[in-house]
Amino acid sequence: MTKTLRNKGLSVMPGYDRQPPMINRIKVLLSGGGSSQSPDQEDDGLEKGRLAAAALLVEAARLDGHFDEDERKTIASLLKDRFGLDKAEVKTLIENAEKAADESNQLYAFTRVIKDRFEHEDRVRMIEMLWEVAYADGSVHEYESNLARRVTGLIHVSDRESGEARKRVIARANEPA
Repeated sequence: MTKTLRNKGLSVMPGYDRQPPMINRIKVLLSGGGSSQSPDQEDDGLEKGRLAAAALLVEAARLDGHFDEDERKTIASLLKDRFGLDKAEVKTLIENAEKAADESNQLYAFTRVIKDRFEHEDRVRMIEMLWEVAYADGSVHEYESNLARRVTGLIHVSDRESGEARKRVIARANEPA
């Protein structure tokens, strides 16, 4: 019923000795997909950046235990504005981001893509987007705040810049409608 992994002494149920194909596709997508370069590399890099950004936003929305409609609308609006996407593209990106977040157990893959592919001002904007999602439901859960702080360090944005981004989000939220 089980087979032993070589040199590890671990038993694995048959069929569970490989990662699911979707995880492998996400890893390839986020890792750069190999060493060969194609003419579409720039578009591919943009797509990887979009997916990584969307996955972090989805992760932020889920941290308080529920991914409500206000958070979903905020993420859709941020992605539409940030990347110039239409409604269908945003919907697909969020669906893919949810799958990627479900299948990833760490932030590093997403933050590495953002750190490597986004200019500094775009990384600061990414932190601002995280704060916007955190405040979308009217309050910031400690886990959402912790995520923003961790991502800040991982994508090389200063605490001061993150604090300023948070203040901009609060100021916009307090503006009269």
